[in-house]
Amino acid sequence: MKCFFKKTHGLCWQSLIHSLGVLIYVIIVAMIMSNGEKLFGKTDTFWSPIAFLMLFVSSALITSSLVLGRPIYLYFDGKKEEAIKFLFYTIGWLFVITFIVFLSLIF
Repeated sequence: MKCFFKKTHGLCWQSLIHSLGVLIYVIIVAMIMSNGEKLFGKTDTFWSPIAFLMLFVSSALITSSLVLGRPIYLYFDGKKEEAIKFLFYTIGWLFVITFIVFLSLIF
């Protein structure tokens, strides 16, 4: 895998850290959603769907910042090749992490 060659070594591990950040954030949100009734009580008010949608929008912002933030910064800094590599490394790590999560559900 090219990720472990010396030239792209730093990009590879930085993208792994960003992917793990997405995983940690998803775990936190999943824990909140799984224990929502314990944390907030059973409520079916006007504010419940608003809270859910705000969480959804915030989650999209946070995860897109973790996945796209650094590549966009690198791209506008003139490091277009590094930006593309970083993006694809991050996507690759996310696929690996997702595969591991699904494997853990099977076994």
